[in-house]
Amino acid sequence: MNKKIKLIHPRDQITTILSRIYKRGMTTTSGGNISIMDENGDIWVTPSAVDKGTLIASDIICVQKDGTIIGKHKPSSEFPFHKAIYESRPDIKSVIHAHPPALVAFSIVRQIPNTNVISQAKHVCGPIGYAEYELPGSEMLGGVIGEEFKKGYKAIIMENHGTVLGGSDLTDAFERFEALEFCASTILYGSQIGTPNYLTDTQIDAFEAQATAVLPEQEVVAYASDEVEKRLEIKKIVERSCQQGLMISSYGTVSARWKGNDFLITPTGINRWDLDLDDIVQIKDGKRESGKNPSRASWIHQEIYKNNPKINSIITTQSPYLMAFGITSTYLNVRTIPESWIFLQDIRTIKYGDHFKGNDNSDLVKACTTAMIIENDSVIITGDKLLETFDYLEVAEFSAKSIVLGSSLGKMVPINDEQVEDLRKKFLA
Repeated sequence: MNKKIKLIHPRDQITTILSRIYKRGMTTTSGGNISIMDENGDIWVTPSAVDKGTLIASDIICVQKDGTIIGKHKPSSEFPFHKAIYESRPDIKSVIHAHPPALVAFSIVRQIPNTNVISQAKHVCGPIGYAEYELPGSEMLGGVIGEEFKKGYKAIIMENHGTVLGGSDLTDAFERFEALEFCASTILYGSQIGTPNYLTDTQIDAFEAQATAVLPEQEVVAYASDEVEKRLEIKKIVERSCQQGLMISSYGTVSARWKGNDFLITPTGINRWDLDLDDIVQIKDGKRESGKNPSRASWIHQEIYKNNPKINSIITTQSPYLMAFGITSTYLNVRTIPESWIFLQDIRTIKYGDHFKGNDNSDLVKACTTAMIIENDSVIITGDKLLETFDYLEVAEFSAKSIVLGSSLGKMVPINDEQVEDLRKKFLA
């Protein structure tokens, strides 16, 4: 993923990312550590025995190239394996270690999640390594992990411990971390309701090949006040989606109709957490705002707007419980509670490949419904106002979560046809 260049001190980068990890429930007060190697070869690292939920920039430790420690705390007890990774891989400049629940589940059953479960994940995560158990904080653990990174991996499952990931910078490492935990979660949830299906490398390569087309550029771009207001709406919805685990750094598209069939859409190649107003791309008369690359899903959004005049906003994303149904081809029956059915009616499943540009997309585009799940790829939610569309996404994900969780208790009993007809008469007539 392309990165925006921002001059942010390593201390602030680390506290920002660790706050996201902690608030999303992917580490504990005492667990996890992050480091960055700067251009001088000094390593900035989280401290030992400091609350991860309240960490501030001044808590971050600098271990200089000569071993001198600068800071008011001790460096993380896991510093030895951070150091070992940097020594074994000069291309890696940041490391994240944490104990996110889904990846820990894989580590304690000693398995590696198959990232071919979602079309984009293989390219974000790369191949996954496996480090056998050694004492936490020990030089032996550092040695084992360092040897795995020497093999070319940037993501490793640590036996009975968690995961460690590296990146060209902290944003790169976090995108990999988030995507891998998402894959692990989706596989776990999918396994509760069915059998996960995996894409072949050929299917993934076909997706990547068809998603590279770029719209022509506009010659002149105007920014009216109502257009800027829609940019702000999009930015806020993307932020909420990331915070609530409905979108990850490396995947998710939000758009809003502006005038006629012209619309605004999020870009490709920019971390969703860091989205700014001027990153959002205007699409006018089928042409993109000059100098910007819109989401690779732009053409789907464009076709939906053209064929569905009552749809004014679209969210394409990956949320773990909805995608549990998407990877198992299990029918998601939203007749769970009245609100779910009123908002969503029936959620359709689209076969993988039917969303490719150039294929027959009529079933997706012309018969567009409020919620559609594309197998092993994403969920598409449509609506009028953007906040309404986001609400539909939340309702759909909560409904999917309830069914997944309820599957351990017994068979779901939906509201019956007569009750549905009463809802139809009262709310949809």
